[in-house]
Amino acid sequence: MSETTSLVHVSKYTEKEGKEIRGSSSTMTVRSIFDGEIIRTEFDKAGINSHFVHSIWKYVIENPNCEWEQIPSLPSAAYSLLRSKFKPLTSTLHSVTNSTDHVTTKLLINLQNGGFVETVIMRYDSRLGKYAGKPRPGGLRSTLCISSQVGCKMGCKFCATGTMGFKSNLSSGEIVEQLVHASRFSNIRNVVFMGMGEPLNNYAAVVEAVRIMTGLPFQLSSKRITVSTVGIIHAIKKLHNDLPGLNLAVSLHAPVQEVRCQIMPAARAFPLEKLMDALHEYQKNSQQKIFIEYIMLNGVNDEELHAHQLGKLLETFQVVINLIPFNPIGTLSEFRSSGEEKVSGFQKILRGTYNIRTTIRKEMGQDISGACGQLVVNLPDKRSVKNTSPVTDIEDLCRQ
Repeated sequence: MSETTSLVHVSKYTEKEGKEIRGSSSTMTVRSIFDGEIIRTEFDKAGINSHFVHSIWKYVIENPNCEWEQIPSLPSAAYSLLRSKFKPLTSTLHSVTNSTDHVTTKLLINLQNGGFVETVIMRYDSRLGKYAGKPRPGGLRSTLCISSQVGCKMGCKFCATGTMGFKSNLSSGEIVEQLVHASRFSNIRNVVFMGMGEPLNNYAAVVEAVRIMTGLPFQLSSKRITVSTVGIIHAIKKLHNDLPGLNLAVSLHAPVQEVRCQIMPAARAFPLEKLMDALHEYQKNSQQKIFIEYIMLNGVNDEELHAHQLGKLLETFQVVINLIPFNPIGTLSEFRSSGEEKVSGFQKILRGTYNIRTTIRKEMGQDISGACGQLVVNLPDKRSVKNTSPVTDIEDLCRQ
């Protein structure tokens, strides 16, 4: 198989039709059928039973290029409504890039408004290696890394997406469509909102998308969905009530406010002390562990002092700390990745002194710019990165 496979115009809707939809402010934008709240509202207004929505979704998942008339057993009013206001998919799959690691695939998705987002499929074989000294359960499974925005407002200096600036929020339908596209390539069992954008800055759409993913016909478990945030405090305070059972990951990346602000400008709006208070409240209410993401930047946040500061900050929490190697982001050379010895020493302090479960992330998809912090709309280079060691995914981390 070639490294890059072009799939331009997978949808039956042409680029010309898309421009006509977008070209006139007086013309209503055709919505994704997976914009759940909108389709249910339109059905209710038209007197159509909303229980048909699940059967429509199921048909579209299995037949993404379908015409509305092909869906059987709908009321006649439903066909008219669907033709006038909805598309099966508003996005198209522009290209598919497979990593030389043979387990990572990056999808470039063209949105109806002309923007692009990336989503990454990561495949895991639990039969390789062991977990907690025992054979790893579950067999083959795939995790999908989903984007919630085009670009990002947060401006983290180590993240390629931040170089794009913020372009637009995705609708709940556009978020769910990433899962639909990815499902054509792999059976997705876990979803992580760790792609482009800050999910909690697009709160309503992300909540609606997760509710769709956990309902019929997708039926993903909320325990297998993770939302990652830089620490949007007011949204964290609402998250457990709106999405109980969901996994929360926090991109902390520094144990003190000063260093955090240096590498994450948005942290100025979310003081570390107040963030910790919000996480205490979240954990008290949810009774779930919190995942802490910590990118290792040489000479910035990876010294023994930082490890002790991080341990003291988190020793009263039930957390899993994931130490993440810094990934190259094109011409941005302000940072370098910490050496393996330093990362290992950092982990030993957190484990040995503070008894905090700490893992080191095995990166996947670096050669296609699909690893953590690398998602930005560009063409992949041809570097080859082999990674054949067992990889611990979010499902393993969730186990007690």
